[in-house]
Amino acid sequence: MKTLAQHPLLRLLPAACALTFAAAPAIAYDFPGCMARMRGDAVKRGISSATFDKYTAAFAPDLSVLDFLDAQPEFTTPIWDYLAGLVDDERVADGRAMLDEWRDVLQKVEARYGVDAATVVAVWGVESNFGRSPGKRPLLTSLGTLACAGRRQDYFRGEFLSTLKIIDEGSIPAERLNGSWAGAFGQTQFMPSTFLRLAVDFDGDGRRDLVDSAPDALASTANFLNKGGWRSGETWGFEVVLPAGFDASVAGRKNKQPMATWVARGVKRADGRALEADGTARALLLPAGREGPAFLVGKNFDVIYGYNAAESYALAIAHLSDRLRGGGEFRTPWPTDDPGLSRAARRELQKRLIARGHDIGDPDGMIGEKTRRAIAEEQKKLGFPPNGRASRKILAALGG
Repeated sequence: MKTLAQHPLLRLLPAACALTFAAAPAIAYDFPGCMARMRGDAVKRGISSATFDKYTAAFAPDLSVLDFLDAQPEFTTPIWDYLAGLVDDERVADGRAMLDEWRDVLQKVEARYGVDAATVVAVWGVESNFGRSPGKRPLLTSLGTLACAGRRQDYFRGEFLSTLKIIDEGSIPAERLNGSWAGAFGQTQFMPSTFLRLAVDFDGDGRRDLVDSAPDALASTANFLNKGGWRSGETWGFEVVLPAGFDASVAGRKNKQPMATWVARGVKRADGRALEADGTARALLLPAGREGPAFLVGKNFDVIYGYNAAESYALAIAHLSDRLRGGGEFRTPWPTDDPGLSRAARRELQKRLIARGHDIGDPDGMIGEKTRRAIAEEQKKLGFPPNGRASRKILAALGG
């Protein structure tokens, strides 16, 4: 998939504060003019002129966010790599500790919103590693840039103005509003417009705060899932085994069929339990094709999907929630001879790269550009395809 980083050089024009694509027809994004044009919409949304002027008068864009528009990991990373880093033993252990630490709050959250603690904590773990990694990019800078440059400007203008609304109403100060390149923030990564619609004050301090209040973050997540149609007491789905010669063309999250239909087609639960031939509607999910793990998923899977519209993301949340309840790994292996690495294994890989003289910073388990470049160099030496992928083969090849 081609990203903006692959386009000709992007450069900022200091005099006009505009973005131009070199070696292409002049396409200029006038940031001061863009900000001025949003002022009327801000007033219509009830944002004070003083707040708008304060945070837009000296706006300086961050053009690096444009590189991420077409490179979201949910859509560009092999499913076995994606899940290996999100649902590992380390996160399961941390998640169980959080279930214990926040037991009282989670019980009250479930009583009010009907969403079980394991699912809420799974979202917390995947979104920000339980509040430890909520993102460092200033929301106003990222969203202001995306509101005036690149694709989906209308959408990001709405999110930029929603951020100003959050500041204007006094929920969270501007200096605490840091998050992802796309504007998701807080311990469970709400977009600003979602915050305005669905965030709740659960700790009773008079403010909705997803940044510094775990109770507010956990309850707001449960409220999101509840409003999305969460069915209390119902599973998201489960792993299944398909019979030989099964017609995989019937798979697809939107192609829901009664359970009786799946039973008639010879589908069985992977854990050996009987598959009830009733009228419950479920869909067959094949995230890695016919040869990989298969799942029958229902309404609650769709609700999780609504949190971040990617099936790999929803499966990560669903799988982690099962692991937090005591479940194990998928029974069917992924169709690859070179599986992905857990975060602990990624840190070990980075240590081995550092020992070979690569300057990649601290071994933090995050596979960034420096780590990928170092991996590619070592792969080239070993005669491997130099794709920069962190995998078991390269970890083993670099030895202890």
